[in-house]
Amino acid sequence: MSIKTILAATTGLAVLFSATAASAQSMEELIEGAKKEGMLTTIALPHDWCGYGGIIESFKKKYPFLTVNELNPDAGSADELEAVRANKGNKGPQAPDVLDIGLSFGPQAKAEGLIQPYKVSVWDEIPDAVKDPEGYYYGAYYGVMAFVSNKDLVPNPPKEWEDLLKPEYAGQVALAGDPRASNQAILGVLSAGMARGAKAGTESGYAGLQFFKELNDKGNFVPVIGKAGTLAQGTTPIMVMWDYNALSARDSLKGNPPVEVTVPTKGTLAGVYVQAISAYAPHPNAAKLWMEHIFSDEGQNGYVKGYCHTARFNKMVAEGKIPDELLKALPPAEPYEKAYFPTIEEQNANKEAVVSGWDKVVGANVQ
Repeated sequence: MSIKTILAATTGLAVLFSATAASAQSMEELIEGAKKEGMLTTIALPHDWCGYGGIIESFKKKYPFLTVNELNPDAGSADELEAVRANKGNKGPQAPDVLDIGLSFGPQAKAEGLIQPYKVSVWDEIPDAVKDPEGYYYGAYYGVMAFVSNKDLVPNPPKEWEDLLKPEYAGQVALAGDPRASNQAILGVLSAGMARGAKAGTESGYAGLQFFKELNDKGNFVPVIGKAGTLAQGTTPIMVMWDYNALSARDSLKGNPPVEVTVPTKGTLAGVYVQAISAYAPHPNAAKLWMEHIFSDEGQNGYVKGYCHTARFNKMVAEGKIPDELLKALPPAEPYEKAYFPTIEEQNANKEAVVSGWDKVVGANVQ
């Protein structure tokens, strides 16, 4: 199934657009400007997230005159926006140039004036449903919500959301982020709510909160942000996270312990992450070069190598631009065909319910 077909069904954002001043600079002008800046500051890009380690290295190789300053790799989408707010008048190394945030955070960032427009050269190949028509933010990749289990401690890994409530998983289940700030965790709650039959949006937020309240009341929920290390150590033997992060954790552990990744068939949820440039970017030319890089064939293949499906995926496959070995390493297509892509409006409603209700309803301080 085409990503363009799937995404186009999720929202009515399709628009006609033309080139604007947001993308008027030539590559030569960007490179000359970036040389004078000498640095790119990123935020919230763990090297094991969607292939970002390799993507950053390929960017450095392409533009050796730029130093890449990496801020807070474990930050959530809300933390990224706060970093922009906190550094509006700061041109130093704590001010991020570029953002990688959940789709629902894009309109918020635009409304607050936290990001600036820029249309990459392959703008036409990005599905309309996941980009702002004026170029303020644009989707780069997506994945589906999954469970990852340490099989040494979880001999019978959960298959569905309701399985997580079983007594055998006492003290074992964690989210891969704080649901008050992390897009990944917020959409994990949405997925749990949809698995109980709730509609995406406010309804799924409330239903998901009730699910996690039950999980917490039963003693199954662990209020620790799950990572590959905590999975291996046994602190968080079962984690809810994007499939590409789960598969990366599996690879990094190299069978010690053995790991199983499962995509639930109920509440199967896909999530898109969008890219944006800070309105206060100290290095705006370097930021635009970064955007051109991650949407280039090389950058998009970097995402695919990290088990992500990308904005330009189908067109690149049709043109033979994605190596066969990368395609063969991707998970089976079935979960992606079933996955539901919530609209920006549904994600915003769910986010508001989850962020405002987590402490009151669930009462678990995730950190």
